[in-house]
Amino acid sequence: MASITMKTATGADAGTVELPDDIFGIEPNVAVMHQVVTAQLAAKRAGTHSTKTRAEVRGGGAKPWRQKGTGRARQGSIRAPQWRGGGVAHGPKPRDYSQRTPKKMVRLALRSALSDRASEQKVLVIDDWAIDAPKTKDALKLFEAVGLRTKGEREGRLLIVLFRDDDAAWKSMRNLGERVQVVLPEELNTYDVLLNDWLVFSQASLETTIARLGNGEAVKETGASDE
Repeated sequence: MASITMKTATGADAGTVELPDDIFGIEPNVAVMHQVVTAQLAAKRAGTHSTKTRAEVRGGGAKPWRQKGTGRARQGSIRAPQWRGGGVAHGPKPRDYSQRTPKKMVRLALRSALSDRASEQKVLVIDDWAIDAPKTKDALKLFEAVGLRTKGEREGRLLIVLFRDDDAAWKSMRNLGERVQVVLPEELNTYDVLLNDWLVFSQASLETTIARLGNGEAVKETGASDE
């Protein structure tokens, strides 16, 4: 198992935590991650796009001119696709874009994404958020203390994993814009892990994530179907 240093909310060391090799230390499977992320993004599509065919466009019942003798190309309807205002040929119709993804593939993709972040040393564990009241300023101070917010440098995106009852921390972090994304342990998925630069756990949320992925519990990607 790999060991990483756990931090306090003030930036001090608070011991070490073990990251299981079967979750944070496998060889990332890029092909599986790509397939699962593609399925997840496809499932988010509404699929409500629709165009009218020549049969659905109003009008055009009469032949615009006689078949022969005019010197012009023969036409049967002014609602044919080549006419302005006519129907659309082979246009999109409402459909379901969701893909079926095996549960084992979803689990492998998530473990691959977590292992990728761990190999880049982009996993941080904080023993306690130490935020008692909803204050965005307190969340910024916490990130500065643990080295996730440095002035003059490019600030990476953060994926914060916390519990629903961490109400003060949740409200303090959700106002920080697109740079900070907050998810529950059961909502952790491949796409969000890969989208963000840093993965930040509390000690409790890390233990819950390890228990979730280590005991064979089914993992379902947000918006994706499985079989």
